[in-house]
Amino acid sequence: MTRLDAAQSGSFAIGGDLEVNRLGFGAMRITGQGIWGPPEDPQEAKATLRRLPEIGVNFIDTAESYGPYISEELIGEVLAPYDKGTIVATKSGLTRTGPDVWPPLGRPEFLRQGAILSLRRLKVEVIDLWQLHRIDAKVPSADQFGEIAKLQQEGIIRHAGLSEVSVAQIKEAQQYFKVATVQNHYNFANRQSEEVLEYCEANGIGFIPWYPLAGGKLVEGNPQTRAIIEKHGASASQIALAWLLKRSPVMLPIPGTGKVKHLEDNVAAASIQLSDEDYATLDAVGKGK
Repeated sequence: MTRLDAAQSGSFAIGGDLEVNRLGFGAMRITGQGIWGPPEDPQEAKATLRRLPEIGVNFIDTAESYGPYISEELIGEVLAPYDKGTIVATKSGLTRTGPDVWPPLGRPEFLRQGAILSLRRLKVEVIDLWQLHRIDAKVPSADQFGEIAKLQQEGIIRHAGLSEVSVAQIKEAQQYFKVATVQNHYNFANRQSEEVLEYCEANGIGFIPWYPLAGGKLVEGNPQTRAIIEKHGASASQIALAWLLKRSPVMLPIPGTGKVKHLEDNVAAASIQLSDEDYATLDAVGKGK
């Protein structure tokens, strides 16, 4: 039986000093339908969180908007005080007005409030990685980036990241603070952020692909990739994760779930070693070639 250990995915030092195992956990799904309210099965969600340190997952990504607040509250309740080396990243910059509704809100006072209240819910003295969930087009970016720099200078957050940004926006933010991570939509089948990933790799910035499992169906449905799945005795989703891990050393996939079985299936992908030939075949399929 394959040993479950996220450490097999390799490690990356966020901001140069926070070393984590590259295969992490996205905590969006430990909430209700539409990422709204409590989870349907709170005990299963808590069991999923408890399982994380047991199988080497020490990078957790959440946000105040997940629930809202529910995800952070559960993480704080179940995992605090955290195992040494566990990094909980969170985000602010979106408000919630209902299930599946996420209006951006980047006013400086809202971002500050978000960071301070996240501290309380997560039960930490400093947020190791705080990310701007979206740049609010209605608020001057200088105001948003400037407030993040203040939060960092005051010791409320250690490292800062961005989400759904272009290379130009990363460069603008870097005039205010060191960008430690970028979280963009990216997976086996969605390569719209290829330029951003390449910039992150060239500059030592962690790249967190959200919705990392979306390419699994494409893997499963392609005859070229069936042999790869069978060779590794894996699922399509596991192969999609293994492809991401091989794609770049700065890649930090965060597959999310509220179920222990799904978590274990995801972490098993850390032990899959794709050959260069496997990778090239998958890459071509993902690009539609």
